[in-house]
Amino acid sequence: MTKDISEGMILSLLKEALGNGNIIVDSVLDTIMATKREQVKKIHTYAITAPSYEKGRWQTCYRNKDGKRINIKAPTEEQLLDKLIPVYLSDSHIDKLTFHELYEEWLDYKKSVSNSPNTIKRHGQHYRKYFEPSLLHNGKITKVDELLLETECNRIIREFNLSRKEWTNIKTILNGMFEYAVRKKYLTNNPLEKVQILVKFKQVVKKTGKTETYNSDELKELNLYLDRMYTETHDSTFLAVKLNFLLGLRVGELVALKWEDCKEGHLHIVREEVRNQITNHYEVVEHTKTNRDRFVVLVPKAMNILKKIDRQDDFIFMRNGNRITSRQIAYVLEKYADRQGLSTKSTHKMRKTFASNLNANGVPLDCIRELLGHSNLNTTLGYIYNPLTEKETFDLIAKAL
Repeated sequence: MTKDISEGMILSLLKEALGNGNIIVDSVLDTIMATKREQVKKIHTYAITAPSYEKGRWQTCYRNKDGKRINIKAPTEEQLLDKLIPVYLSDSHIDKLTFHELYEEWLDYKKSVSNSPNTIKRHGQHYRKYFEPSLLHNGKITKVDELLLETECNRIIREFNLSRKEWTNIKTILNGMFEYAVRKKYLTNNPLEKVQILVKFKQVVKKTGKTETYNSDELKELNLYLDRMYTETHDSTFLAVKLNFLLGLRVGELVALKWEDCKEGHLHIVREEVRNQITNHYEVVEHTKTNRDRFVVLVPKAMNILKKIDRQDDFIFMRNGNRITSRQIAYVLEKYADRQGLSTKSTHKMRKTFASNLNANGVPLDCIRELLGHSNLNTTLGYIYNPLTEKETFDLIAKAL
């Protein structure tokens, strides 16, 4: 009904009701304040902390216009929320909210729900590089329409000569911000959904098996090198590299393996090593990249490699009493390439070689997907290349035809 009545008429009716004694002023004010407190609760992203002792105070914080955090306290939760009402609702907080302030608010939210500090750091790097210099940075969020957004998105892609994949990674920030704004009722819809990319993305040279895998001859030469180096040094890092061509693990999963993970002809993959980009330290976390465990089969060749390793600790791969890191695995491949006068193939290409060899030998794609720990078959297809030499490929084609 009130949709058909003007705001002035509503106020007039309220005054008349108050004058007739039909409405108690205190009751109206209590209702209004209760509604505003609920609105603030929905908008406010920081934790509201109850007192830890009897005469303690409720507390929280917010960001002012300069982005500085302001701490506030009050004897009760209601009084604390009352202090926040002018921050968010007076003079329309939403109308004043800038693109950068929304980003900061969204990033605080992401920190509270993400277990990856590396992702948060990457968001910060991308924002500073691409969005801080843009027209969006200081603009009011309610004034960012799809045309302005479309103009800036196309400009960023063109000026930085971004590939489609690079832009997809950067766009994660925009999607996250606007979806957050819709959920917080700052916006009624996500303007990014209607943005059209009209400029051309940077052309990327298509990857091939020559660059993405170790072919049969290369793998044979590498294994000879690894065997020779292990015989000379008894360093299990060389065995770890050799083993991973038979396991196809992420390198972080490889170096986090423990003896307890060996279970009746399988390895149970439950943890990984990560590098904290803030402290630059390597640490093992009790989950995989996808937060899903899986089992990988141990073929006889893999079992024979494990039998060569002396059990020194809970972790399988140790050197001088310390767990081997993924960086040390990478160094082995870099050193080998340097000695051979070749371009280095990364540790991730061991995983692609594993998948490609299975595919070339007729292992079903869905089985390869499970071994790699992918949830989507399309992801697995991105790991499949031709791992055969030119002669092997020719012979296979000739046989097929």
